Amino acid sequence: MPRRFALIARLTPYLSTFGLAALILYFGYQAFTGDRGLLASGQRGKSLTEKTAKLKVIYNQRVDLERRAQLLRDTNLSADLLEERAHSLLGYADPRDYVIRTN
Repeated sequence: MPRRFALIARLTPYLSTFGLAALILYFGYQAFTGDRGLLASGQRGKSLTEKTAKLKVIYNQRVDLERRAQLLRDTNLSADLLEERAHSLLGYADPRDYVIRTN
């Protein structure tokens, strides 16, 4: 038993150094391989490019929908757009029209 206590007594001053070294190693490892680490920066760039393209598509769809909604308002009613919506929602078509359903 005294031998074990002697070993612990000799290593006690170095415990804080070992703990600090372990923390440095842990944070260094995470800086390279973590979710936001240096090795994941290429993947983040690729993801950003994909999401930017998707945002552009969604933005264009929104602009188109806003334009179409503006044409359906009372102050600026478009007869052609109103007729197109009536045809599509009610299934109405002139007997001389050719209708191709794409549902």
